[in-house]
Amino acid sequence: MKIKKLLALLLAVFMLAAISACSSNNSQNSSSPDGEDETLPREDVRLTFATGGTGGTYYPYGGAIAMVLDDETGYIKANVIATGASAENVQLIGAGEAHLALVQNDTLDYAYNATNTWTAEAVTNLATLMTLYPEVCQIIVTADSDIYSVSDLAGKRVSTGDIGSGVEANAIQILEAYGMTVDDIRQESLSFAASADAMKDRVIDAFFVTAGTPNTAVLDLQTSRELRIISIDNDIMDELIAKYPFYAKYTITTEEYSFLHDDVDTVAVQATLICSPDLDEAVAYDIVKAILDGKDDLIEAHAKGIFIDAEYAVQGVSVPFHPGAQKYFEEIGVLG
Repeated sequence: MKIKKLLALLLAVFMLAAISACSSNNSQNSSSPDGEDETLPREDVRLTFATGGTGGTYYPYGGAIAMVLDDETGYIKANVIATGASAENVQLIGAGEAHLALVQNDTLDYAYNATNTWTAEAVTNLATLMTLYPEVCQIIVTADSDIYSVSDLAGKRVSTGDIGSGVEANAIQILEAYGMTVDDIRQESLSFAASADAMKDRVIDAFFVTAGTPNTAVLDLQTSRELRIISIDNDIMDELIAKYPFYAKYTITTEEYSFLHDDVDTVAVQATLICSPDLDEAVAYDIVKAILDGKDDLIEAHAKGIFIDAEYAVQGVSVPFHPGAQKYFEEIGVLG
């Protein structure tokens, strides 16, 4: 009888040990980019994440992304740092001083190709992970204006944004698509807030904004002036996208601006998540997957999370994808 009890006890201990070992193995299994399970412990990967100024959108949105990466992967720890935004962030990635960064994709394109507003040497050790949300090109006029098309800007007093800014570059490109240059307008180079003040005082007839919608300066202006936003013709948008692949089509809806009576067709550049091409492929894969899988948490943390979408994430990309991101998007069928 004692022998039987001893055997039963030993059998129970063996079964418990087997269950524990199985559980331990399962807890360490993780998906590789090839879709195969690998049995290894995931050590923390700590990344420096360059964003923007603390008063802008990039810094808090970067914090929301960092939270989602930690929650979804359990091992990617992103340390968010405040920066001067796009141009500085490109330099930080290029110099190996940051692993991840948020940038506007037209600035990214200029830096990669050393064109347009980028006067320094080209920065080519950059890779795209995904686009996140649109920075919309908006041409603001008053409701009683006789400006109904970009062509009507000829001879008008138009603010094209600060000198050397991304807004100015967008304005020049849009004018160019209509066969115009800044010499065809009476150009002013004002910030968004200064442009709104100038329109309020009827000093200018129109101004360009490249920003998320709704824009604060435009919202402030609508309290004192009735406004409209000028549409860009569809064939012109096609020309712009063909020449400048960082653009994508965008429709500004009446929900975004209460003063609109109809939706407005325009183009947008993209707030884009980039990294160094040297980032581990599995980590890059997991970053993109985590952001898409964690969309609901991202929306709860920041309003821009609403734009997270797999098909949207591959639009307006002119700088090559990181291999890990490329693999993920090919697996889910949004890249061929």
